[in-house]
Amino acid sequence: MDPKLSEAIQQAAVHARRCAKTYKSGVNKDALPWRVIEVFDERVRGAVERDRRIEDERDRVLIAAVTLAEAPAEEEASVGMAREHLIDAIDFLEQAALRFGIPNGRRQSQ
Repeated sequence: MDPKLSEAIQQAAVHARRCAKTYKSGVNKDALPWRVIEVFDERVRGAVERDRRIEDERDRVLIAAVTLAEAPAEEEASVGMAREHLIDAIDFLEQAALRFGIPNGRRQSQ
């Protein structure tokens, strides 16, 4: 894989994990899913050929982010489980993009 694309994938995963780890329950919950994948969409999604496996993992990240955003703030165990689920989904998206991402020749701005 192209080293710049590989680096972009890893940076997108770092950004997504940071969003997941620092999210405060109930704060701007509608924006969380899009904030988690914004760097992936900006730098990676347009630079690789569409692949169902990558898209499925991206969808899993969005669903997990919604689950975290909707977890009741007073239920720390639920929030913790939802946060870990989101981080796992981000890890799977990163691995899918690294494994199945075929550069399409279009460079994304960084």
